[in-house]
Amino acid sequence: MADITTRPLVRHLRTGPTSYVLHLRRGRPAHAGTGAAFWFRPLTAAISELPVDDRELPLAVRARTRDAQEVSVQGTLTFRITDPALAATRLDFGVDLRTGRWRNAPLEQLGSLLGELAAQHALDVLAPLGLEEALTGGIGLVRAAVTGRLATETRLADLGVTVVGVRVLAIRPEPELERALQTPSRERVQQEADRATYERRAMAVQRERAIAENELQNQIELATREQRLVERRGANERRRAEEAAAAGRIGTAAESERRTALAEAEATATRALGGATAAAEEARMAVYRDLDPAVLLALAARELAGNLPAIENLTLTPDVLTGALARLTGRGPGDGPDRRQPVPGERR
Repeated sequence: MADITTRPLVRHLRTGPTSYVLHLRRGRPAHAGTGAAFWFRPLTAAISELPVDDRELPLAVRARTRDAQEVSVQGTLTFRITDPALAATRLDFGVDLRTGRWRNAPLEQLGSLLGELAAQHALDVLAPLGLEEALTGGIGLVRAAVTGRLATETRLADLGVTVVGVRVLAIRPEPELERALQTPSRERVQQEADRATYERRAMAVQRERAIAENELQNQIELATREQRLVERRGANERRRAEEAAAAGRIGTAAESERRTALAEAEATATRALGGATAAAEEARMAVYRDLDPAVLLALAARELAGNLPAIENLTLTPDVLTGALARLTGRGPGDGPDRRQPVPGERR
């Protein structure tokens, strides 16, 4: 939009670098170009402002395919006014000399024309196609057809307008039909998801089975090893008992032999001692055999006296002394005094 400053009797206009201004004074060109700035008199001036930058125009086209299915084409058309002097003579880009705004809506008229031309070419492309063909390969066909045909459109060349590019974003059917078309794909995706779920579950079951079998195999191996250990321990205990029994038998035999030898030695010693004792007793008895009885009695008394305990006090009565003397002399207690002759040196 042009910037207009008002002064007495005159006004000043200033535009941006992307705006083309055509100033006519009394029907003749006075100023023309982009980024213009000049003074003018409003009573004799007619000014047009045209944008020369790239403009975006949304496209929304509804078409019908060969199988009578309705689709919508969504896209964007980019255009530019390449000959503003020619466009100013075909479309009304005149501005209000007080505000600088367009008096009409020239860009809306131009956009309507471009939209109708693009829609016509899109319809021509989609009409012979089926629904699936239009949805799968229609985007490229529509883009190429609209770009090529608008580039050779004579009406746009007469207006000084050039189409820079066309972008087709999507071709979509009706919402109900789109959901119906999405159902098989969704079902396939769901089936793949279910299959993946079943395979994952089957894999989990197999893994659990493998784990259980591994645990069972480990338990069997442990039980087998435990059985072997018990058998080995039993064999060791049996061998230990056998060794202990053998050692006991050997010890018993040795002890028996020792005791037998000891008994034989003791018997031999006893026999030898008995023989010696008997021989000594026999020799002693042979000595005693020839002795006088009185001597034997004296020896017996001496032997007895040697074996009697110590006597500290001894009381002798006449009766005891008389009996003892009688027994020593071989006379009874009633016998008279000893009549035998005393032996020289014997005390009476």
